[in-house]
Amino acid sequence: MIASADFLIRGDKMEGLKIYGLCLERLRHQIEIAKYGCHDNRYQLEGWVLLESYQTNKEEEIIDILDLYDIEDRTCTGVKDRLDDLALTVSVFARETLRFDLTHDGNLGLYLSLTPIKSSILEAA
Repeated sequence: MIASADFLIRGDKMEGLKIYGLCLERLRHQIEIAKYGCHDNRYQLEGWVLLESYQTNKEEEIIDILDLYDIEDRTCTGVKDRLDDLALTVSVFARETLRFDLTHDGNLGLYLSLTPIKSSILEAA
């Protein structure tokens, strides 16, 4: 799992959690919108709904957009492995199943599963 995260603690609440370039508060908002608007098939890919697209598929641009500057293996495989780790980490915090994949246009996108996540998966992570 990814260990690099910045966050603010106010009272007994953790706010503004940011894991690399992903803001958890923004993702939760996007997830809510996606769940209510997931009937638009243009943004779906086999049971997954597109939350955001990064308008690129180039490794160096993805590293810049998502602040993955500590990545050592900057090849396609290295970036994909880091994105898989990042998706798993953010899935645990968001309590949803997320993944990175290519959009219909060939750009990197962050997708939300439309299948409910089982709590045992979250507890194991």
